[in-house]
Amino acid sequence: MRCRKCDTPAVINMRHHKLALCGEHYDEWFVNSTQRAIEKYKMFGRDARILVAVSGGKDSLALWDVLGRLGYKTDGLYIGLGIQGEIKYSDQSLACIRKFAAERAPDSTLHVVDIQETYGKTIPEISRETSRGHGKPCSSCGLAKRYVMNRLAAERGYDVLATGHNLDDEAAVLMQNTLHWQTGYLARQAPVLDASEGLARKVKPFCRFYERETATYAVVREIDYVYDECPYAVGNLTNFYKTLLNQLEAESPGAKLSFYVEFLKARQAGFFKTPEDHKDLHACEVCGQPTTAPGRCAFCRMWNITTASGGALIAPEAITTRGDDAFEDIEARVAETVDVSGL
Repeated sequence: MRCRKCDTPAVINMRHHKLALCGEHYDEWFVNSTQRAIEKYKMFGRDARILVAVSGGKDSLALWDVLGRLGYKTDGLYIGLGIQGEIKYSDQSLACIRKFAAERAPDSTLHVVDIQETYGKTIPEISRETSRGHGKPCSSCGLAKRYVMNRLAAERGYDVLATGHNLDDEAAVLMQNTLHWQTGYLARQAPVLDASEGLARKVKPFCRFYERETATYAVVREIDYVYDECPYAVGNLTNFYKTLLNQLEAESPGAKLSFYVEFLKARQAGFFKTPEDHKDLHACEVCGQPTTAPGRCAFCRMWNITTASGGALIAPEAITTRGDDAFEDIEARVAETVDVSGL
């Protein structure tokens, strides 16, 4: 397999594009393709303040890297969920992000919100105490991340919240929502979700990249990221749909991309509209964040935060930005359990 442009050994063969590239030309193609997606979907302009949600995985760190190379003004946000297990997952993730920020984004700010420090419990702990997700942390985790990401982006004055969702992520969610004809979710699935009162503008610059393409970029750029999946990802329904779509892709290269792109065309044409009975957003009576639920929002209910509790947990200053000195304990724990020589 040779590079289409220079006939040197290729690092990736993209059958759906009928394109094989070497590391140098793949790097160039990937960066340019990201810029084209930003322009095509009118995600943000050159002067936008962008908050990149980083998990320590390949997609989010690759996104932060590409946006920085393209000259955009970016900061990072990591949410410490307290998910550890034998691999110390959350600690490993933070170690990779810290290394990336120091080496590749030294002029950017890294916001780190520790869920346990801020709200009193880890995500696994709160998931065991609530009926949300039937005892699995994924639902509680998603709710907490969405809440904190939106809140910090809005309260710190960012124009855009960028996430590293790739084509495999988007196609799997689309498949799940289509099988169940979740028209409300289908109406809201898009590369760009515009800002509304209390909600930050959200964008997905990698929405047309296959997962293996973002992984290849991370390898070509020698980005250290967490290779292990979240310990709770086993049996995750989204991964099941990814497996089905991978089988389809193997038989029909480009099927995932076509599935997603044609959906976006249908959505733009008006085939998927928000249901008429969709409730208008209003402010949560405790934290003030937008919600469709009466009274308290789902986040406040999950954490049992009430006006009577004093509201200290949800004051704007409670969403903390940790300084360098606050990382010493985490780095010590990582050193005790994980070989960080390659991080």
